[in-house]
Amino acid sequence: MILLTALTAALVLTFFSVLAYGLVKISATLESIGGTPVSYLAKLRLGLRAIEKETSPLAPQVTRINAGLTQIADGLMSVDRHLLRTIDAVTKQEV
Repeated sequence: MILLTALTAALVLTFFSVLAYGLVKISATLESIGGTPVSYLAKLRLGLRAIEKETSPLAPQVTRINAGLTQIADGLMSVDRHLLRTIDAVTKQEV
């Protein structure tokens, strides 16, 4: 029984040691990718933040444009219905 407990404890320690080693390696890799202010990831983040700030005023304008385009679409549907009725009337006159 003591041998089984000791083997289990050794296995658990080995598992956590391998896990810690893997996490340290992953952390080092991630640090090299984007951990410094001059890394490509940091530059990308700054660029995306600048784009976000520059385009933030567009959201209310897009809402207004969508409302206007909806009105235009409704008007075009009305024109389409009138044209269909006109075509029907003209084809009935030809017969």
